[in-house]
Amino acid sequence: MDSIPANREFAKQLEIKFPLLSDFTRKISREYGILDEERQFSRRTTFVVDKQGVIQHVEEGGGAIDPTGAIAMCSTLKKKETEK
Repeated sequence: MDSIPANREFAKQLEIKFPLLSDFTRKISREYGILDEERQFSRRTTFVVDKQGVIQHVEEGGGAIDPTGAIAMCSTLKKKETEK
């Protein structure tokens, strides 16, 4: 739900090389079922989506803050892709 500039700064601080979604309007959070409608915030969640647009991995809560799980899944997907 952070703005694009906030996400850019967050990615810079953590040296993240993958894109982060800005959901400032809360539309995506609502569609993915992670929006707390009452308090108007999204539960911290990381989705790893493959090139075909299929969700391959989901991390929620504290694990979603640490990009290690997402990076590992991206590496696994890349390895599978090169094995084809």
